[in-house]
Amino acid sequence: MTERGQSRRTRAIHAGIRRSGYGEVAEAIFLTQGFVYDSAEKAEARFIEAGPDEFIYARYGNPTVRMFEERMAALEGAEDAFATASGMAAVNGALMCQLAAGDRVVASRALFGSCLYILEDILPRFGVEVVLVDGTDLEAWRTALAPGARAVFLESVANPTLDIIDIAAVSALAHDAGACVIVDNVFATPVFSRALDHGADVVVYSTTKHVDGQGRCLGGVVLGSRDFIRKRLEPYLKHTGGAMSPFNAWVMLKGLETLDLRVRAQAQAALELARGLEGHPALARVIYPGLPSHPQHALAVRQMPEGQGTVFSIDVKGGKEGAFRFINALEIFTISNNLGDAKSIVTHPATTTHQRLSEETRAALGITPGLVRISVGLEDPADLAADLARGLAAVG
Repeated sequence: MTERGQSRRTRAIHAGIRRSGYGEVAEAIFLTQGFVYDSAEKAEARFIEAGPDEFIYARYGNPTVRMFEERMAALEGAEDAFATASGMAAVNGALMCQLAAGDRVVASRALFGSCLYILEDILPRFGVEVVLVDGTDLEAWRTALAPGARAVFLESVANPTLDIIDIAAVSALAHDAGACVIVDNVFATPVFSRALDHGADVVVYSTTKHVDGQGRCLGGVVLGSRDFIRKRLEPYLKHTGGAMSPFNAWVMLKGLETLDLRVRAQAQAALELARGLEGHPALARVIYPGLPSHPQHALAVRQMPEGQGTVFSIDVKGGKEGAFRFINALEIFTISNNLGDAKSIVTHPATTTHQRLSEETRAALGITPGLVRISVGLEDPADLAADLARGLAAVG
């Protein structure tokens, strides 16, 4: 099926389809570990160079997984993709496949806790120098990149403080320094952000979030040039075992069919709810890139013109005690550490996703004891607004 001229919404449903001889409508799940060869000579030939529809072992590739990879690549506008077992497997693979002792990595400081663990704990063990900067400060990037770097890593929308990074400006500085730019685009989603168009070299997603969208399976994906995916990333991942399972790939394929509809509805509801909460006496601040009060609002609208995401954060007065009273009074919102789900979710980052950070580091990142991250789902926005009001009334 040709993809020329098709919108992203259409590509998210049809791209990459491989039909068996049965002509099934829904994508087939190929639950197999290995593949059979007609002869020893054909096995030898496939190990030398497998064709586009030839597979060797599920850790290397699988027809169902390949459908998902090709559909994600078409949606993102990338040349190729490799699906992984989780979002963190994608982050780890995108970094480790190209780094060696003596290399430098420059990254934004405001990151998901597990990303910080890779950067601060794992990479230095192998002799990789890591420099963390304020991602919103271009001068800080320029200074850190002046000695050169192998890679740059950032979240286009930071978790959980929702800082917006200027991908185009940072990419220009990084490329001048000889660095490969890796962007974690989870909060922005492939619906609202085209990081590759802004200069990124590699984009990673935790497909556990919006792509699945219904809390079922773990998954991740790395997208970029065919050269990067097949010559650098694939050898690392296929030998270290970070591949996505065929069943999870099938779930992700079905999630992609409704991704555009879900994410747009969630982002519209997030904007409405964030607007309604601004100025509430129980809140110190409301953080959402779609609000004019956000420090990088103009950048957010320029970089994500069709929507500014499905997540916002609030800073509840009274610190941790106030935040817990708010969370525990909610009846519709689910307490969990996931996001991008059909169910609305609340998270207290300081005691969950970012609890391993020191109090000083959390304070520097803006993760206060009262900060609550809110992922907006698909419930009726009026019901969600009433539930938030119920929670804030409990704060006192």
